[in-house]
Amino acid sequence: METWQGKHFSITDPKGVNTVIYQINETEKQFLKDSPKYTVDRLDFTEEIRGEMTRKTFYLNNPSVDEDQLIILSFGQEKVVVNMALLKDDKITMSKKPIPLKLNNIYSEQAQEIKEVRYTPNLKRPICIIDPETTEEVKPVLYFDEETNEIRGKCKLKPYKSYFAFEIKDKEDEGGIRNE
Repeated sequence: METWQGKHFSITDPKGVNTVIYQINETEKQFLKDSPKYTVDRLDFTEEIRGEMTRKTFYLNNPSVDEDQLIILSFGQEKVVVNMALLKDDKITMSKKPIPLKLNNIYSEQAQEIKEVRYTPNLKRPICIIDPETTEEVKPVLYFDEETNEIRGKCKLKPYKSYFAFEIKDKEDEGGIRNE
């Protein structure tokens, strides 16, 4: 018999909204010198259609002992709403003010490669690139950079298409979604 360890919770998306959730992980101290401070893991989920709404149950497979930080991305038409949450014990506390972001198109007639995505020794990465239409991640192609002795990834981006990218950084760092 299989045993399941972890936590789960549910949210309901209205019609035209597609929510995905990521767990924010702080890199272990022994790996910090050569790794990004934070990495993200997308939570698995199941869906249940309820009229015009979709109920999603998200599964946190490796919860921490103390608390888990989550980033909630709700994709709608031409925008994404970003929210932060803490999962402690069996209770979720959401931030009071979500951050609505309008998606801006970067027009390109050529396919592009985004390079220099560094990975931790356990193959976790600090940045995610998402197709806002499908909310699927753009999967990087991994390679070993002999010059820096690191595992890196390249993402191929299609021309005439929008993408949403985010990276978790400390408050004092510039850019990305801030971990506050």
